[in-house]
Amino acid sequence: MDRLQNHYDSAPSKTDAKASSMAGFDDEFTDIVDYILRITYRIWEGKQIGLCYDYYSSDCPVYTMAGITIGAEEVTQNTLTTLASFPDRTLGGENVIWGGNDIDGYHTSHLIKTSMTNLGASDMGPSSNKKTTFWVIAHCIVKNNIIVEEWLVRDNYALAEQLGFDVHQVAMEKASAPIQQRLKDWNDSELHRVEKSVTHERQPFSGSSSNDPEGFIAALLQNVWNARLLGDAFQSYSEDALLHCSRNQVLKGHEKIAAFYAQIIGTVTQLKFSYDYSCSIPNASGGTDVAVRWTIAGNHGGPGLYGEPSGTPLLILGESQFRIIDGLITEEWTIFDELSILVQIYRARLSITG
Repeated sequence: MDRLQNHYDSAPSKTDAKASSMAGFDDEFTDIVDYILRITYRIWEGKQIGLCYDYYSSDCPVYTMAGITIGAEEVTQNTLTTLASFPDRTLGGENVIWGGNDIDGYHTSHLIKTSMTNLGASDMGPSSNKKTTFWVIAHCIVKNNIIVEEWLVRDNYALAEQLGFDVHQVAMEKASAPIQQRLKDWNDSELHRVEKSVTHERQPFSGSSSNDPEGFIAALLQNVWNARLLGDAFQSYSEDALLHCSRNQVLKGHEKIAAFYAQIIGTVTQLKFSYDYSCSIPNASGGTDVAVRWTIAGNHGGPGLYGEPSGTPLLILGESQFRIIDGLITEEWTIFDELSILVQIYRARLSITG
């Protein structure tokens, strides 16, 4: 994807008329994409951290696998804490896929390639003075000029590796700390929701990726993850498709993409995949970009990825963006926090041995 233009305070409007209705939003924002890019730049690159008070509601939950914040005050403090460790952080907006409207609220999937230098101690360890670059996707619900709910995923495994830390050691140290009660309650609730709501039935798809791109992606994900029909990847991706995924990996072609699914399903046994939200927009190549927020629940029952099986119940929050051209997926970005998976495994082991 071409990197989206940074939106400075002085950036001109992209069009004379707004591309999407923006009732309840400040007049300066031309559309919801402009809103997301402009406020992100102001807060991070512009260092106007206090604008979080303007753009997040006082009770806005931000869900991450590392912890849950509530409200503008906590968002502001978390941003300041991050900048104390990584003061030069930049958030390169790669794509914003959106759905909804200004009455019920817009949903935005913001794909970010973030870069930063570790100049201060962080929750992973002492300052390393190393430069890092990794993927983030933020899904926000925005209404009346304010973010009212957010789900945030970032590739913390890649971050820890690039900082020079032993990822398993970082996970063990995090697991030894008391779990945030909010996180525990949400984790338990989500495990229950996914386990009860998801079936392993195959989803037939009679449409096409052109007339129903979201249905095309929904059928693919149901069939691959839940019905275990990994071969559907060969029919849905182009032969040279690229998959950008955790640990800063870039996988190319049918075999490697199918292997990606197989490794996770073989490691997270009794896996159930919940397709939680999707939206889509046209892309510049005449196809469609589709965003999906999703949740996986299962058990650490296989040795493939995370060491000796522990049987630990696992919850994975993930977000994906798919680029469809000429009826096939040509590129995908699927981000989830593998460090948090290790933390869950080590926390369960510590509770047994402790």
